[in-house]
Order: sequence, then structure tokens, then C-alpha cells
Amino acid sequence: MILISDVLITPFMRNLNLDQLQTLSEVVAHGSFSAAAQKLRLTQPAVSLQIRELEKRLGVRLVERMGKRAYATAAGEELIAHARRLSLEAEQALAAMRRHREGRLGRARLGTSVGVCTYLLPPVLARLRRAHPELEVTIAVSTTESVVSRILENELDIGVVTLPVREHAAIEVEPIREDPMKAFFPGGERNLPQHVTPQYLAGRDLILSQRSSQTYKIIEQWFEAAGMELKPIMELGNTEAIKSLVAAGIGAGILPVERNLGTLVYGSTEVRPLKPVLVRRLGIVMRRDKALETAMKIVHGALLTLAKV
Repeated sequence: MILISDVLITPFMRNLNLDQLQTLSEVVAHGSFSAAAQKLRLTQPAVSLQIRELEKRLGVRLVERMGKRAYATAAGEELIAHARRLSLEAEQALAAMRRHREGRLGRARLGTSVGVCTYLLPPVLARLRRAHPELEVTIAVSTTESVVSRILENELDIGVVTLPVREHAAIEVEPIREDPMKAFFPGGERNLPQHVTPQYLAGRDLILSQRSSQTYKIIEQWFEAAGMELKPIMELGNTEAIKSLVAAGIGAGILPVERNLGTLVYGSTEVRPLKPVLVRRLGIVMRRDKALETAMKIVHGALLTLAKV
């Protein structure tokens, strides 16, 4: 069976014609085939043919004549009740499609990281909400690898991820911004160097992003380039949690710094630039064959503004 809202359609009804149902309703409402034909701007023979075809398809009599007036049979009355609900569903479906076409309604499934969702997306989403209140944006927070995988499986439409992304023929990557990576230390710590090297951090307890994240891999490569081995004491999937633990004096961290540092959950930190310089690059990823419908065009355009945040 097929369920459309609260309308239950059994298999023998799958080929119902909405025009025929409307004709039946008009014949009974006006009590006349000729009056229904006039209302529907059809000929009377055309109206009669539609009713005969509908009765033949369903195998029941729907209209009976008594005197000069046409009445619905019991089966006809029940079918008309269903027809009203089906007509309402059809009108609502067409109205929804108009809103999609006009860009007033649609859905975009976005995948990104905790950091981007926390520090960069809020103003973008706020502007989208004000400009397009009927636009639905769902957000999945995960690693770059997971977001790209879900885009390939069409579980997500678009992603804002840390680059680089493993090359794939079906994926299009659009770089949008770079943010410096910096070292975070407990607030008030003295004798910190002006620039922090891998050699200096190798002697510290490090609290980093989870190993499966692209940010971790970037840091690991930075250490390896200096001939150092990366050995964090903790790996977390939440930027604010890392900052809070650093502020509590548990260790040091390496994190990207957006133009707005955001609010620390607990305490304060000392921030130092890295040497050699390390950056976190962000990009928009989509399937190359993904149709850019109105909602996706709107969201894609909004995400491009992240370059200016």
C-alpha cells in the first residue's frame, strides 16, 4: 500500500486520474452532466466518458440518475470524500514545488567540522535564516573523510572541510580560506618562546584533535617534516574542550585561529605562532554531477562568504 499523508491508496487505486475524480465531484455537486461540463469547460460527452471510464476501472457504479438529477451512489459518495483529500494533497504538492522553483523552500544537507560549525558558520546561517526563512539547512558534524564519503553516497549535498581532500573523479573541491594554526598554552605561563617549533612542542604534553581528523594529519606532517614524532596525551573531537583543558593546565594544544577566537569554556590561554608557519585550509566540496537547484545555489553562495568572515 502507498500512504500519502492520511490518504490510504490501495493497489487498485494507483492509476486513479485526478481529473476524473474532479469530474465526478462536479457532476454530483451540480446534479447534472451538462452543468459539470460547463463548469469544467468540457463537452457533455467528454464528461460522460470520464465517468464511464472511472466506473469501469473501479468496477462499481458511481453515479445514478433519478428524474433529471444525477446523484452519487454509496460508492460514489465515499470516492468523492477520498477525492477531496487527494485534491488537497495535490494542491499542496504543487504549491511546495512552486516554492522550490522560486527559491522560497528547499533543503541543503551540509557537512562540516566542529570548529567550522562553532566559529565560522553562525553568522552565515543567521543571514541565510533572515533572507530565506523557508530554506531548510541540516548540518552533520564530522571529519573531512566522513563528510566526503557521505557526499559521494549522496547522504550530504555539500561540505566545508579541511583540505587536502583525497582526489576522486566525482568530487569537486573549491578552496575558500586559510587560517593560521597556533600553539595554545595555559594562561599566565612564563618564558614561552615568541615562535613555537616542533622541537619545543615535542617536550610538552599535547592535547590535539582526534587522530581521524584532517587537522591532526596536518599537525602530524608538520612534526614529521622536522624529524619529530607526534605523541599527544589526549585526542578530542571538540575545539572548545581542547581549549578548556589547556586553560586548566593539563597540556598544550595546536589549533586553527579564525579571525574571531570565540569564547573559552573555562579559563584563559596564551597563544603563540608556529615556526615554520602552519595553516589550516578550508574548501567547499560537492559532487561534480550534483544538480545545483535553487536551495543549493543559495547555500553555496552563502558558504563562499566564509572567505571574508
